[in-house]
Amino acid sequence: MTSFFIFGAGYSGQTFARMAPDPAPRIAGTTRSREKFDRLRQAGIEPHLFSGTMTPELADALRGACHLIVSIAPDEAGDPVLNAARDLIVAEMPELEWIGYLSTVGVYGDHGGAWVDETSECRPVSRRSALRLKAEQEWLELGREADVPVAVLRLSGIYGPGRNAFVNLAEGKARRLVKPNQVFNRIHVADIAGALRHLAGGKQGGVFNVTDDMPAPPQDVVAYAAGLMGVEPPPEIPFETAELSPMARSFYGENKRVSNAALKRTGYAFRFPDYKAAFDAMWAERNWRGAGREDARSPIRRS
Repeated sequence: MTSFFIFGAGYSGQTFARMAPDPAPRIAGTTRSREKFDRLRQAGIEPHLFSGTMTPELADALRGACHLIVSIAPDEAGDPVLNAARDLIVAEMPELEWIGYLSTVGVYGDHGGAWVDETSECRPVSRRSALRLKAEQEWLELGREADVPVAVLRLSGIYGPGRNAFVNLAEGKARRLVKPNQVFNRIHVADIAGALRHLAGGKQGGVFNVTDDMPAPPQDVVAYAAGLMGVEPPPEIPFETAELSPMARSFYGENKRVSNAALKRTGYAFRFPDYKAAFDAMWAERNWRGAGREDARSPIRRS
């Protein structure tokens, strides 16, 4: 029997598996590329291929799962997991106890920098966020039909080892874009994993913002990382003159402060309540480049 089945075992799913308690539960997960099988195995995940179509092998693995985690974005055709496996999930998973769906705080859209929580109006700006909101509703409806609790986790900008301002500074890719009064929330990948395990353990359903305590201007985050590294931060660039992709620019069209009070009321304690605590830990532990690599204290390459 598979304790957890993860559709879309990427950065967050692999972190979830690596943080599994000892003895670890059996965890299976999907990827679109067979070349990533070894990476999933190293994280403790039994790998399966999924590109929108169920296979007999995949269906057998799914039927035995007690907990289902979905981390695949919908597209114009809808949610690929629901399209391929909805009937199986409802009627052929007798051991299923809980479903976790990873969504985004982008479903709230723009609130002019005001605080939002799970009761706030959702008015997504981008098409991708509108599709996420529709998928959330469909997963919650499936849960009602199957009589299984569904937790929708609305995630802020994800960072952690291998994906952070330290890496961007070291690779010369960091920029300090300044748009007056703009703030973003963030979430360390370890707290995504922690929230999943906490909600699954309590079989808790509902909608939860999984986000930090410190919405902050993005340029401040880069400056803080540069200070820990002992390097000069890149110069500030006015947002109006910055060269950005349409997707990057769209993120700056949404300004809000996201509350995590509902998740805290369930008893979850954040490992990294804000980016400063997380950056301090990653720098002190020399793990900011990612699993399996010890980080140099300086981003300067020496010959």
